[in-house]
Amino acid sequence: MYSASRTQQLQGNFFAQIEKRIHLLKSQGDDVIRLDIGSPDLPPSPEVVRALIDSASRPENHGYQPHLGIPELRRAWSDHYTENFNVYLDPDTEILPLLGSKEGIFHYCMAVLNPGDIVLIPDPGYMTYTRGALFAGAVPHYINLNAENQFLLDFQSINPEIVKNAKILWLNYPNNPTGATATIELFQQAVDFARHHQLFLAHDNAYAQVTFEGYTSPSILQIPGAKECTVEFNSLSKSHNMPGWRSGIVVGNRDVIQAILKVKTNIDSGGFRPVLDASVVALHLKKSWLEERNLIYQARRDLLLSALANIGLVAAKPKASIYIWAKIPPGKSSVDFCSFLLEKAKVSLTPGIIFGPSGEGYVRIALTTSTERIKEAVSRIVNFM
Repeated sequence: MYSASRTQQLQGNFFAQIEKRIHLLKSQGDDVIRLDIGSPDLPPSPEVVRALIDSASRPENHGYQPHLGIPELRRAWSDHYTENFNVYLDPDTEILPLLGSKEGIFHYCMAVLNPGDIVLIPDPGYMTYTRGALFAGAVPHYINLNAENQFLLDFQSINPEIVKNAKILWLNYPNNPTGATATIELFQQAVDFARHHQLFLAHDNAYAQVTFEGYTSPSILQIPGAKECTVEFNSLSKSHNMPGWRSGIVVGNRDVIQAILKVKTNIDSGGFRPVLDASVVALHLKKSWLEERNLIYQARRDLLLSALANIGLVAAKPKASIYIWAKIPPGKSSVDFCSFLLEKAKVSLTPGIIFGPSGEGYVRIALTTSTERIKEAVSRIVNFM
């Protein structure tokens, strides 16, 4: 069987590949601890689960739903942005529910990119930015993020000749994989840069609600005039422990949202009504639920950071996100290092190279495993380092 040429540019998903290896190890009786994938192990709020069950019990809720989702969900997201970011979003024109932000990123690329367009992508960065660009026939151009600059994008480092032909600039703060956080001043620079160079600006804000020690993560839409050139992606996957529910949004520039909607109407058939109803409940949860959940991640973060320091892995303390970005000792590639730990210690980490060339020399460690399992993983790593 032959595949389309566009698929030849797409590498296999790392997590799909590692799952095969882990499945084999488990079939041999090995106990593997996964600190690689960013899928929350904690459950959603019981209120959200009850809302899903209640909605699913209604026979009329199993049919097709509008591509724009239900009005209650769009209003809930509008209220969320007003309350958390002091940003007003028109529920009818500036909010589009998605089947998770990952599919929205792909649809966004197909909606605005032409073959040959250049897409400016942070390196290291979430691999879907690259794959969405490639699928649309565009050309990724990577912008190095480095520890010396706290993994913040340096706009002065971008080649002016490249910018002339660029169409999209991607940002992602709190950042995956590095855990870096951005200031309002950086977002102001980003909006000014995009407007000056007539770029579309896309911000992936999936981790804004996973924060520690009083840190508050901003939205790029807080910048005056940002909606003229910007869309922001958001999701309940990480914020509300709902990764498998596939409930996200894109908000901001209404013309871009209409273009994405046109793509969506030709690809999917809307979300599942019980998930939409439960998402409304999630967005109206008391802040105390998020605060208590974040304390669990914070404790895991501190446990891992203390252990890493004892075995020579250097990592900054993230103020947000569900990841630790650790520099590994010299002498092994990130793939070899992770393979060694998986085979010897039966602990799975993510090699930094999968997030881009600048990720080499690092590993990403997810906080999405129980505290007891993290303690066991730390013990194993110490024994085999």
